[in-house]
Amino acid sequence: MIRKLTFATALLSAPMAFADSHGGGPSGDPVAGEAAFRPCVACHVVRDPSGEVLAGRNGRTGPNLYGIAGRDAGSIEDFRYSTLMQAAAAQGLVWTEETFAAYVPNATDFLTEFSGERGRSAMTPQRVSEEDTMNLYAFLAQFGEEEMDAGASE
Repeated sequence: MIRKLTFATALLSAPMAFADSHGGGPSGDPVAGEAAFRPCVACHVVRDPSGEVLAGRNGRTGPNLYGIAGRDAGSIEDFRYSTLMQAAAAQGLVWTEETFAAYVPNATDFLTEFSGERGRSAMTPQRVSEEDTMNLYAFLAQFGEEEMDAGASE
């Protein structure tokens, strides 16, 4: 019976994951993602272009996460990224729900595999479930939609 439930769960969740990769939006729960973001505020902030803090406090260790959904990795101007993140960015890493969910639990392992380079990420491994990474992405994807929508209509 457990096998049937697991298979049924996979079938039900597949359209949501497919939707994000094909423009339908993130599959996670943004409300749950807001709660999952609490530990992240020690290093990250979500600050809009006008300077208003939309989530977090004033974390500066990590880059601003405003507009992360669909953004090229390592692209925040004047932020000092690790050599490994720069290598992954040079290989074309883009933040999608899939790449974000793979990155957050162990950034060094993900970036090493993605880039084929050796090194160390500046982000320490996080104890976060797969569900929470999806929720985090859904929460963060809310910020920056106006600019992305405006760019799509031009």
